[in-house]
Order: sequence, then structure tokens, then C-alpha cells
Amino acid sequence: MLISLLLILLGAVLLAQAWRGHVSGELRAGRKYLRPFRPRREDNPLAFYVYLLLYLASGIGLTVWGVLALFGAAPPPRWR
Repeated sequence: MLISLLLILLGAVLLAQAWRGHVSGELRAGRKYLRPFRPRREDNPLAFYVYLLLYLASGIGLTVWGVLALFGAAPPPRWR
């Protein structure tokens, strides 16, 4: 049950980041050499929408998996 709640929480965090990035027009996307890589909607729309899609897909996937695992319809992940 704890792992299911953790999956739901991680999915919600990713969806919140996607929403915040969509509203502000800038997403966090890791590092590019020694400085952070933040694609902006105006400067690099392709990278912005690719990362936005990744945030949305992973957030929805983790949330759905967590809810299904909570009710027993999906197996919870096995973390060692």
C-alpha cells in the first residue's frame, strides 16, 4: 500500500511540474554541460513540447499504476 501511495505522489508531482511549465512557458529538463537546460516555448518549441509530453505521459502513467496497484488490479513494483 505504501508503494502505491508513493507512485501516486510521484505521478502528481510530475503532473504539477508539467502544469507549472505549461503556464510559465519553461520546463526543467536536466543539464546541458554545466548549466541547467530549460527549454522555453518561444525559444525552442520542439524541445519544450517533447519534454512537456514526457512529463505528462510519465505523470499519468505513474498515477494510474499507483491507483490500480492500490485496488489490486495491477501488480505493485518490486523494489529490492
